[in-house]
Amino acid sequence: MVLASVAMDLHEAALLVIAGLGAGIVNAVAGGGSLITFPALIAAGLAPVPANVTNSIAVSPGYVASVLGSRADLPRGRVRALVPTAAVGSIAGCALLLATPARAFELVVPFLVLGATAVLAFQDRLRRLVGHPRDLSPRRQALALQAMVALGSLYGGYFGAALGVMFVAVLALVLDEPLVRVTAVKNVLSAVTGVTTVVVFALFGPVDWVAVAVLAPAAMLGGYAGARLARRLPSAVLKGSSWRSAQRLAWCC
Repeated sequence: MVLASVAMDLHEAALLVIAGLGAGIVNAVAGGGSLITFPALIAAGLAPVPANVTNSIAVSPGYVASVLGSRADLPRGRVRALVPTAAVGSIAGCALLLATPARAFELVVPFLVLGATAVLAFQDRLRRLVGHPRDLSPRRQALALQAMVALGSLYGGYFGAALGVMFVAVLALVLDEPLVRVTAVKNVLSAVTGVTTVVVFALFGPVDWVAVAVLAPAAMLGGYAGARLARRLPSAVLKGSSWRSAQRLAWCC
């Protein structure tokens, strides 16, 4: 196990608590909460890869809390079929991050975020290429859904920021469901990815456990509150929130 530690004063701790609350809410509603926590960890003195690893672990409780807040909207049978794919994809993403040089991570991150943003921005055009969900055969829809979840979880294992945005974008391409149900599925898949990264990075990653101890409870509280809020928002507002989160994260990177 590789451990990292930074000295943290009260101002840095307060910054991480606020960032965790905000990220939990944003992740549950739209995704992109790591726009808040990742820079906060960098500001607390962590290098990019340890900040990414620590962030992935710290925001995971928020994903789990989001599932509890949105469980009434879950299509449970469909979700059960997607969980194994999300776990395997996440493990592959974690392994890729730990096996590649830190410089490669720093170079590729902006392109990953831009890719997630592009999928969301050009969703209607992409749908015309793959076909509208209601026009797909059950078999083709199931295969496309598994492929999209594998792609999203691979991304999430490698780089947790904008994970929710990525899942919403790819799921909406192949699911003919109200966005509130897509968001509920996104919350479960994000939680699976989050739990997987916790296990892998706790064993092998450069985790700053002090930062995790500060961020995680705040992210959990924010995630539950955000999921309850998301159930009350119109679909247009949810989609607009996802798009704005993607734009901000792409601009930040």
